[in-house]
Amino acid sequence: MSKPPFLDLPPLTAAHGTVRLPGSKSISNRVLLLSGLCAGTTVLHGLLDSDDTRVMLAALQQLGCQVERDGTTARITGNGGRLPDSARQADAPLALFLGNAGTAMRPLTAALAMLDGHFEMTGIPRMYERPIGDLVDGLLQLDCDVRYLANPGYPPLRIGPRQSQAQEPVEIRVRGDVSSQFLTALLMAAPLAQHATTFRIQGELISKPYIEITLNLMRRYGVQVERDSETGWQAFTVPADAVYQSPGELHVEADASSASYFIALGAIAADPAQGHSITIEGVGADSIQGDIRFIEAARAMGASISSTPDSIRVQRGRWPLQAIDLDCNHIPDAAMTLAVMALYANGTTTLRNIASWRVKETDRIAAMATELRKLGATVEEGQDTIRVTPPAAGQWRSASLHTYDDHRMAMCGSLAAFNPAGLPVRIDDPSCVAKTFPEYFTDYLALCQADAASIPVLCIDGPSASGKGTLSAAVAAQLGYALLDSGSLYRIVGLAARRAGLLDGDPATNEAAIASLASELDICFGDGQCLLGGEDITEDIRSEQGGMDASAVSALPSVREALVGLQHGFRRLPGLVADGRDMGTVIFPQAPLKVFLTASAEKRAERRHKQLISKGIDAKIDDLRADLEARDARDRSRAAAPLKPAEDAVLLDNSEMDIPTSVNQVLAWWQGKQPFGTQATGTD
Repeated sequence: MSKPPFLDLPPLTAAHGTVRLPGSKSISNRVLLLSGLCAGTTVLHGLLDSDDTRVMLAALQQLGCQVERDGTTARITGNGGRLPDSARQADAPLALFLGNAGTAMRPLTAALAMLDGHFEMTGIPRMYERPIGDLVDGLLQLDCDVRYLANPGYPPLRIGPRQSQAQEPVEIRVRGDVSSQFLTALLMAAPLAQHATTFRIQGELISKPYIEITLNLMRRYGVQVERDSETGWQAFTVPADAVYQSPGELHVEADASSASYFIALGAIAADPAQGHSITIEGVGADSIQGDIRFIEAARAMGASISSTPDSIRVQRGRWPLQAIDLDCNHIPDAAMTLAVMALYANGTTTLRNIASWRVKETDRIAAMATELRKLGATVEEGQDTIRVTPPAAGQWRSASLHTYDDHRMAMCGSLAAFNPAGLPVRIDDPSCVAKTFPEYFTDYLALCQADAASIPVLCIDGPSASGKGTLSAAVAAQLGYALLDSGSLYRIVGLAARRAGLLDGDPATNEAAIASLASELDICFGDGQCLLGGEDITEDIRSEQGGMDASAVSALPSVREALVGLQHGFRRLPGLVADGRDMGTVIFPQAPLKVFLTASAEKRAERRHKQLISKGIDAKIDDLRADLEARDARDRSRAAAPLKPAEDAVLLDNSEMDIPTSVNQVLAWWQGKQPFGTQATGTD
């Protein structure tokens, strides 16, 4: 099944709780490369697990480094600058695929250009639109052999052995006004040159905090970079005797750029009058990351913020937020979050000195302007500025926000769901957050609150063996929604009751205890599994004993009543797909879409027969059909919650449909209920 093409966020009303952030991308990929360039072994703790770090790890392995990974801990044994034989063949250069990871492409390009190997540096199409010419110009001044394979100034690149091994000091000129990653790459590669190298900056150096991260980490690996005495930002010299040495162990801070979304969340939605606050763990006042200064900008807009060395606590302060006019050179990535906070301000917010936005994963100035306008904001776009005026009263609009395969556009967009008009927001391609924060939406929504009535529910009911369970799971996966397999609930309660010793005698004597137990069960459905308190009980509840225990507890009125409340509890953000026999008629009668499957007993018997035969169980189709018809009759004639479609249900005869076709039909109906217009959906 494909990744969800979009995620619909219902109107959000409040936020409260604690989040622990993943490791910093900027720090993670720097220390991975530095560890790879060392001769020893380095253990990295708290490492970010994301698309960008995975391509860096894969590249290090191709370069002969030993890599052991256990969750957020990695053990890297570096190559000390010695390349494997696979990188020494001029007629077959070693190809390194680096996706859209600028923090991998640029530093690796510089480091490998200093060595004596043959490489091709490749990535996804967007990488080929991200400029790298200023880095290549710097490397050519160092007599490196770097050539463009397509458009001059852009990847992909071909790298050959360095042309000379000069021993005298070298001074080169580097532009500072495009991307700090170019200077970072050159600085990190310079110790491999074996001569003193001075980098003299041309123009204003942007994103200075990221250079501070680089210099700080190089010190941790034994290399002290000298800076000019005038400003500290005009010249940087790496001495001739610089050699990387492993620090042994290093702990990666949580990502300060990612903290900005949760700082904004607290400023917008954590009302102290309700006792709400957002606590962010893993990064705080002692951070080496420049984006920690986002705290200052958020305070200027009205957020109430306190900080410890490794945590941040945020609440709403001034409301509405205060519009600001800010030079954002010191917080280039986190400044994007200010543009969305501006939607909740009392005037026009101006963000300046953000030219680097245009050479990131997408042209972020143009992208941000386009998407904020969809929501009703007035946006003025300059070459290195953006001015945002929030929508006037009554001018907010529901919008499907395009993310441009840019993780930060997706995370910023999620904050728009707190709009005062109470309108839902769609995030296209939510999986793009995997670049730096794979679990972002899970963590974000765990802190958010919404009125229960606004959390969408899609009901899929039908008779036994109609395929509703398979269909519901597929639809839930496509929408990014929770799943309720109501048909398994009595089996789960039966299993829990047996384990608790409540079925040893007459279940009726323990009815109250079983009902109480049922109301408190921690159940989760998904990925073909049923989890009870985190334990996979899928096979346990499918046993013959499981069926008998289900029958025993289902006869208890108090248990049935308790399960109604339990099922209502599955209505969680961002939404729910509920399957069963009475989801649309009894449990969620107000659901905006109710689907009732009408596959014939003959077709259902054929499906069941195939399933049983595939498991080595002998069965006759005629017997299965008769059993299903008898079961349908019993279910239709039940006094409580008989099997029937809701009055406003949409009937789906899936007798001749495969699963992808059924899924696409249900998704098309669901799309018709949304305010975002048409959008392609589908499964693989």
